[in-house]
Amino acid sequence: MKDLYSLPAAQNNEFKSLCGGNLNGEHESCVDVAALPGVEGAFAVRDNKPEGAGIELRFTAGELDDFARGWAQKRGLAL
Repeated sequence: MKDLYSLPAAQNNEFKSLCGGNLNGEHESCVDVAALPGVEGAFAVRDNKPEGAGIELRFTAGELDDFARGWAQKRGLAL
């Protein structure tokens, strides 16, 4: 796959917030995810807190899947 950082950015309205907890206020524990336009299986992930504004990480679907499985296993979570 191409260099993911050379691809166009997703628009703000294309990000979906995946939240859990929200113990300390609105959207305190959310991660935003969006498909990158024009490429199948490429995604941007960002923190939605103000301190993380404008910073995103980009991954292939396989990389995100590996992360999710590894994180769930490390935390003892069932998928």
